[in-house]
Amino acid sequence: MTSNDRTDSDTPTIAVTGAAGYIGSRVVYRLQETHPDWNLIALDNQYRGQVESIGDLDIEHVDIRNRSRLEATLEGADIVIHLAAVSGVDDCEENQDLAYEINVTGTNNVAWFCRKTGAALVFPFSMAVLGDPELFPITADLPRRPMNWYGRTKLLGEEAIETFAEGEFPAHLFLKSNLYGEHVVDGTTVSKPTVLNFFVDRVDAGEPLTVYEPGTQSRNFIHVKDVAEAYIDSAERLLDALAEGETGATAYEIAGDEDPSVMALAETVQSIAESEYGLDVEVKLVENPRGNETLVEDFTVDTSRAKEDLGWEPTHTVEASIRTLLERRE
Repeated sequence: MTSNDRTDSDTPTIAVTGAAGYIGSRVVYRLQETHPDWNLIALDNQYRGQVESIGDLDIEHVDIRNRSRLEATLEGADIVIHLAAVSGVDDCEENQDLAYEINVTGTNNVAWFCRKTGAALVFPFSMAVLGDPELFPITADLPRRPMNWYGRTKLLGEEAIETFAEGEFPAHLFLKSNLYGEHVVDGTTVSKPTVLNFFVDRVDAGEPLTVYEPGTQSRNFIHVKDVAEAYIDSAERLLDALAEGETGATAYEIAGDEDPSVMALAETVQSIAESEYGLDVEVKLVENPRGNETLVEDFTVDTSRAKEDLGWEPTHTVEASIRTLLERRE
């Protein structure tokens, strides 16, 4: 049975690539909580995997570059939440071949599966595709001018999905801002050294909070749990889209309501650590080793489309999350 043959009485099957990772493991965990009747397929090649199973669901060791193995694993999926990627500017610059193979070839393999079967697709494509934005608030309609290899590979993935989806399957593409926070899966804390998490880890280590010059560069920040909720909302909406025979790609922005400068973020961590824990934390401005990222001082994002179409809202704040992360020290 292909996805286009599914009837409303059938239990949907949702597949998650990158299921062992920072976002994917949270998505699977929340799918189990919110839709325990749904069938789930979880796969990951464990490049950056942090868990081997989630609840009673084992994560299948599958590399999305292997198209025959991928398609066999995804067989019967109504929706693929495609989160497998080499993510981050530094990782992609240091592993350019791998980033191309995963982010471009692998994403093409997933999108081709959806085109052949009619399965719906969820795909995040990162603010890095925009490069140095000139208009604010940021939306997914802005021109694509990526400044680094990460953004270029994600742009190629976005373009492939738009091409494959036209007239064949529905897809939701998510322009996603900078992640922070952590979550727990079966007793394992799942995290990633994103900017805010990095600062809190430096507090734990008793080291200075290093901020790349000029420090005034702004970023929008979104909690990993809020991102996972957007993908759950998307899957629910895509089931309706499948039932209604919709096709084509729709882009959404998922971001928080805060876009502080990196220096302001560091100073907030410093203030909370000092006032609530009596820690003497230094904030240190250092030379920026990167010449391939935006230094804009405004990074507001318009998330109205996701709110209106998907009923999604961010619920976490930066300051509250800093306090939660620092509390783990005790």
